[in-house]
Amino acid sequence: MVHFSVSSMFFHEYAIDEIFRFVGETGLDAIEFWPETPDFWLHGQPIGELCSCFRNHPGLSHNTVHTPILDLNPCSINPGVARISCDHAVESLRLAEKVHATVFTFHPGRRTAKRVPSTADYDRFNHLIDLMRCESQRSAVKVAIENMEVSVNSLLCTPDAVRELLDTEPWLFFTLDVSHAMGSSVDEVIRYIDLCHDRLVNIHLSRADGKSMHLPVDGSPEIATILHVLMDFGYNGNLTLELEDRNFDHEFSSEEKRQLLVRELAFMKEQIN
Repeated sequence: MVHFSVSSMFFHEYAIDEIFRFVGETGLDAIEFWPETPDFWLHGQPIGELCSCFRNHPGLSHNTVHTPILDLNPCSINPGVARISCDHAVESLRLAEKVHATVFTFHPGRRTAKRVPSTADYDRFNHLIDLMRCESQRSAVKVAIENMEVSVNSLLCTPDAVRELLDTEPWLFFTLDVSHAMGSSVDEVIRYIDLCHDRLVNIHLSRADGKSMHLPVDGSPEIATILHVLMDFGYNGNLTLELEDRNFDHEFSSEEKRQLLVRELAFMKEQIN
């Protein structure tokens, strides 16, 4: 059964209890929690309060957690940045376990310089994978890596590269970021699905248009095609809206954000039914 979700960062300016209430009011049935949601991140990461939010909203099930990424890079040339980025990934997976999340998504990192990744960059990436492999053995949460947008310094931004990694790491699952892949083409998104559908457990759903990413999906024929392909492959994980509110023409109120999500949900349901 497909579940409909949204990133907590879409309501980044609100308290976490408000975020859970807002999401519940939209009709979505899951949330992807980012530990760097400001009200949580800046107030000492109160895990007890977060667990209460999950308990108080039983209508939000099959929830997921996303590793922190802002200012972080597990493949950074700076050893301190790389170390703390890996530490946050491990801590966030443990957080996912505490809130009974179904999936934990992490990023592969990138070369710090805008250059083709070197052997040293892949060594740091392999260290991250080793850490996640070790932690996954202690956890009931599915650990999934996310594809990045095509860039000269990206470490994981093609369907073939993701498939090769999944074949090497049988414990690892996949979160497909549609907007990252759609920056190349819709065909690239479909190739990700074709090659990696057997390990696909989460979809970050949003649209790309030129250099603009994480745009709303309502009314998009390209997104409709992608959703139809997912259903043809029998996808039954989360469809997680990952929307960037800075792309809007004005600062949306909480009500405007909720109404947008209602429209997004209606569109998604129309395509998969």
